[in-house]
Amino acid sequence: MRLVRDTDDDTMLMNEQDEDATAPSGKRARRKRAAAADQPDAEQPATDEPAPGQAAEEVSAVVAEQADGAVEDGSDGDGGDDASAAASVNLALLEALLFSTHHPLTAGRLGELLDLDGTKPVRASVKALNKQYEDAGRSFRVEQVAGGYQLLTLPEFGEHLKKLHQREADAKLTKAALETLAIIAYKQPILRADVEAIRGVACGETIRSLMEKHLVKIAGRAEEPGRPILYGTTKRFLELFGLNSLKDLPQNEDPTNKPR
Repeated sequence: MRLVRDTDDDTMLMNEQDEDATAPSGKRARRKRAAAADQPDAEQPATDEPAPGQAAEEVSAVVAEQADGAVEDGSDGDGGDDASAAASVNLALLEALLFSTHHPLTAGRLGELLDLDGTKPVRASVKALNKQYEDAGRSFRVEQVAGGYQLLTLPEFGEHLKKLHQREADAKLTKAALETLAIIAYKQPILRADVEAIRGVACGETIRSLMEKHLVKIAGRAEEPGRPILYGTTKRFLELFGLNSLKDLPQNEDPTNKPR
């Protein structure tokens, strides 16, 4: 049953609905697409997805920006820093300074003589010199001795060099002096009474002889009645025996017996 109103417009609308119901599905679909095309653009749902052409342009721009940027280096860079620091130092002058002295030169002193702002270039240059010596098969190296740097021959040439020039310790120190010096080196600061208790003999003259050779010094006074003198080794002792610090002294099997 179909209702028909008085107005012509309503009659036409009812007729169109009836036609839609009876029309094939293909015609209904075409009519829906035509109706959607007639709607204003503002009614269409908005989307954030860019157009295919726009997306391709943005990707190309990002790739171009990455290509222009600096490539990051994954290495730690320590080798490059040492090389650049050593390059700022006159290695020939550094070598001449080390050759011209019989005593170790600290990194700070070498930096002053080379007109450097810090000690890092000095350490890097010492490594560079040792690398050159090693590559060339030279018989000496720059070693750390008594807190400084000094040119020393390699240990394997020691026996041959002794024939030319005996070490001062071997030529001038007696057995008693070496024993006393060893006790003071390992037990310092130490009282003379303690040295004599270990050796079992009087050591006053021996200690005085070691002080004249600048191997032993007064390290202070003990907090005991009479304030007896404490003895210790000097920087000259480290230089003479090729030690950088007292920690480099040979240790026995007892790990608790270390220099204080």
